[in-house]
Amino acid sequence: MVFTTRTLKKIAMALAEQSRRFRYLADSLFSGAVILYALNRWWLKPRFGAASPFLHDHFNDCLLIPVALPPLLWIFRKLGLRTHDGMPTASEVLEWTLVWPLLFEWVFPRFFHLGTADLGDVLSYAAGAVLSAGFWLMKVC
Repeated sequence: MVFTTRTLKKIAMALAEQSRRFRYLADSLFSGAVILYALNRWWLKPRFGAASPFLHDHFNDCLLIPVALPPLLWIFRKLGLRTHDGMPTASEVLEWTLVWPLLFEWVFPRFFHLGTADLGDVLSYAAGAVLSAGFWLMKVC
């Protein structure tokens, strides 16, 4: 079987496109963040939470975007509300970085008496969003 330059170029482009495709629930950042969430929730926090306010109060909040956005985007894709399988865009990350704090830190505490509004949580959501967006952007380039 002889491969022409054109055939090899098509194969290379197909492989490059495949590597830029967002794998939703199989995304490495999602998987790693879920593991870190579970590790903090059931092992680190009970043992070291009192000594580390960050682990106790904010670490899991930093994981909101990498844990919650991939399943949400997958659902949107299945419903036809997302038209591509590319990495999350900056606007998708920004949109949900604004919506979730609004819900979790204002609507739920104020109107449903669920949780406590905390600016530190909002900053943690934003930090996690910036790191996640950077990670996903590096995969696109």
